[in-house]
Amino acid sequence: MFTFLKAQGSSLIASAIDFGVTVMAVNLLSWWYLAASITGTVCGGIVNFSINRKWVFESQSKAIKWQILKYILVWAGNLAIVTTGVFVFTHYFNLNYVLAKVFSSVLTGISYNYIMQKQFIFSS
Repeated sequence: MFTFLKAQGSSLIASAIDFGVTVMAVNLLSWWYLAASITGTVCGGIVNFSINRKWVFESQSKAIKWQILKYILVWAGNLAIVTTGVFVFTHYFNLNYVLAKVFSSVLTGISYNYIMQKQFIFSS
């Protein structure tokens, strides 16, 4: 249970980076919301991997290259799911892009990310 709680803390930190980058890219740089969302997700993913490897799952594995490769595979799924959700919620349901990203990220986080990271990426 403690690992799950640490993973949620890591997720909150990564999400803050993700959302911060997304909102700044839209509001300060006038980027298209979807490009900003993808960029934010990339930044948050890098932070999340680093925290999860060192602190959450306390990985001692020397095979960091394999963990990075596995993370990229899982993260690509996360990116696709979140980006699709942001687009659908924003484009078809007229939600604000931030709210759309919150919904997409929370749904993906509780149904996909933790399980894949615990069982596939940092299992050894």
